[in-house]
Amino acid sequence: MLASGELGSDLSPSVTCIIADGALAEFTSSIATELQIPIIFLQVASACYMWALFSIPSLIENGELPIRGEEDMDKLVNGVPGMEGLLRFRDLPSYCRVSDVKDLILQGVVRVYRQCTQGQGLILNTFEELEEPIISHIRPHCPNIYPIGPMHTHLKLKLAKKEVSSQSSNSIFETDKNCMTWLDSQPLKSVMYVSIGSVAVMTRDELMEFWYGLVNSKKRFLWVIRPDLYKEVEDGKNVPVELLEETKERGYVVGWAPQEEVLDHPAVGGFLTHSGWNSTMESIVAGVPMICWPRQSDQQVHSRYVSEAWKIGLDMKDVSDRKVVEKMVNDVMVERREELVNAADEKRKLAIKSVGEGGSSYCNFDRLIGDIYKMNEKPCMPSGTNEYVVDKH
Repeated sequence: MLASGELGSDLSPSVTCIIADGALAEFTSSIATELQIPIIFLQVASACYMWALFSIPSLIENGELPIRGEEDMDKLVNGVPGMEGLLRFRDLPSYCRVSDVKDLILQGVVRVYRQCTQGQGLILNTFEELEEPIISHIRPHCPNIYPIGPMHTHLKLKLAKKEVSSQSSNSIFETDKNCMTWLDSQPLKSVMYVSIGSVAVMTRDELMEFWYGLVNSKKRFLWVIRPDLYKEVEDGKNVPVELLEETKERGYVVGWAPQEEVLDHPAVGGFLTHSGWNSTMESIVAGVPMICWPRQSDQQVHSRYVSEAWKIGLDMKDVSDRKVVEKMVNDVMVERREELVNAADEKRKLAIKSVGEGGSSYCNFDRLIGDIYKMNEKPCMPSGTNEYVVDKH
């Protein structure tokens, strides 16, 4: 449609700019250049993940990658500016866990994320008060950055002002809202919510270790077990039925839950999560401490930041042991509860303030809209230097 000129006909307005998913940066940037349309990239992961990926060529150049084996995993990474003394090798994006730095997936991901800095702007689903130290490292490579997150909170606040339901859903699964009735009957901050997202899977052994850890903790829990979360064992034993039978006293198992509503519920005191960025942001906005069990991609970086930089949770990466699960549940719900709840509440307040009128994300969103309007005032084209240039012809 763009190439045909159909969108620029008398029946429809011309295209002012393209806002493209950062994962499609190579594909969409070539189209934008060919058609001389400004492009702004949308990065749905965190700034810290993006910067870690951006720094991978430096890690290769200084010999820190490839990782030489398990003995290196807990050593600190030195070649990511702003993250010195924080990231271990096991905290790098999962693509780094390869023996050959010429790995096609690793090189492709790095290339795409570096391309994200070559548009006329970069939208980030984060807020300055959370990630400004890292955003400041990205700015020299992409001066026009719009941190406008938490994005889901913008919508919640607008709907709240209109006095309509403030819950929205982009779920690909049907939610079971019966769990909300169960939560209504639980004491304040007594429930550990467990969900590892819509994509990650578990082996049966991992599932059983989690189950024993949760049951042995003696704490209440709400557990999302998707139908495709694990493969049934060869003898055909139905594990979810077993879980339901064994956890009737303190547990509740659903196929999918309305996550924002669950995290906002006063009975929820912790979130055992895979550390996907949407889940992380939703937990921050709700002020709920996390136990992080990352599986892939950006999640490794997020879990480290949650536990060691932001101090709002615990990192359980690369572990699926019932004793560790039990201990971490008790740490979040009892032993370190006050410390983690206070830290999480501080981040919650900052997140809400950022999207409120006059907040950093609110102002950045306004600036984004204003810049798009400016693009519409004069014919312009991408320059490849993070600025849009007026076409004088």
